[in-house]
Amino acid sequence: MIFADDTEVALAAAAALVNTSDGADEHLPDVAALDEFVRAWGWTGDREQDETELQAVRDLRPRLRRLWEVDEQPIVAIVNELLREANALPQLVRHDTWDYHLHATRPDAPLATRMAVEAAMAFIDVVRSKELSRLRLCSYPGCDNVVIDLSRNRSKRFCDDGCGNRAAVAAYRARKAGAK
Repeated sequence: MIFADDTEVALAAAAALVNTSDGADEHLPDVAALDEFVRAWGWTGDREQDETELQAVRDLRPRLRRLWEVDEQPIVAIVNELLREANALPQLVRHDTWDYHLHATRPDAPLATRMAVEAAMAFIDVVRSKELSRLRLCSYPGCDNVVIDLSRNRSKRFCDDGCGNRAAVAAYRARKAGAK
């Protein structure tokens, strides 16, 4: 484990949220899709479950994507801005199956605010640990998804949308074609 469990989950959730929009395709097309995303990633707290909440979450994605596109100083500025906007106040909490961990918003804060602050808190650990090299864009040609490399040997190159499998198949086919 590189970071604390809650940090790793928050980083993976932030990457997954960013990757719900890949330009041409919208993977959060409606409130039901957001409900499924929230359930899949274990978000807790109050929900409005309406179009306004959905749009606020969609609006957060490009702000989080910037964290993968810039260097340390701009990351720090983005993280601080997200925390300031939410009036974040870190506190230790324990709930559901989680032991003590940090929350910096109230459970009744808007979902997009909670998502922004969770991501910001996780990125604090990335910056403080000097682990920015773990933030990548998918190496598969034509894919612009973000990747958080939590592997021990820093070898993750592809996103979780099957690009690694596609690259392996393409390499296999190229080897087969070269052998003829």
